[in-house]
Amino acid sequence: MTNQKSTTSNSRLKQDYIRLKKDPVPYISAEPLPSNILEWHYCIRGPEDSLYAGGYYHGCLLFSKDFPFKPPSIYMYTPNGRFKTNKRLCLSISDFHPDTWNPAWSISTILTGLLSFMLETTPTLGSCESTTAEKRRYADNSLEFNLKNEIFVDLFPEIVEEIKQRLQKLKEAKENNNNKNKENGSNKIGSLNENNTEEFVNGTTIQSGWHSLTTNVILFILFLIFALIVNHVLKTMNVE
Repeated sequence: MTNQKSTTSNSRLKQDYIRLKKDPVPYISAEPLPSNILEWHYCIRGPEDSLYAGGYYHGCLLFSKDFPFKPPSIYMYTPNGRFKTNKRLCLSISDFHPDTWNPAWSISTILTGLLSFMLETTPTLGSCESTTAEKRRYADNSLEFNLKNEIFVDLFPEIVEEIKQRLQKLKEAKENNNNKNKENGSNKIGSLNENNTEEFVNGTTIQSGWHSLTTNVILFILFLIFALIVNHVLKTMNVE
């Protein structure tokens, strides 16, 4: 009986995999472990118009041998601000709610439902609250975070290359920005030095002007005193 269940689940998962490759779920990639088809890993790219834009979110679907008659366990590994990491998520499509599970639902259905719930704000067991700024920060940090996960790197080589290219562009943009800031700083210092030089030159010119004027005034006064003395001497001589 166990072998029959295993055969059924494996067959169904293989069919779902083929359908998933022919008709991919928007923003989501998924791959089973080569050594265990019951363990699937997914990567959600944050939709452009969401708080998760630019982020890559890695998680796992664990199927039992009773699939498709029982739902999978769902986990999220990448910090995201919506779900707790490494915790089973309580969703209508997960093993928390076998009573609402429909055997006709495929892996595509599960992933679509997961993304839909991620974009909502409805609380549930395994969810968490965070601010918009925190979600943005998680999205930025997700790039380097996922590259540290060996399974992620092995199963999603195209996404890994995409992430590396983005990180390189971000690095180059940061370096260019730093260079511009340095150039602007140098220009400001040069401008200040020029202004100081001008002030120094102008100050020297003004001081020289005042010095010349003062000298002329003193000479004029001395000349006036000398003239008065001469005039006095002449008057004295005439009187005698």
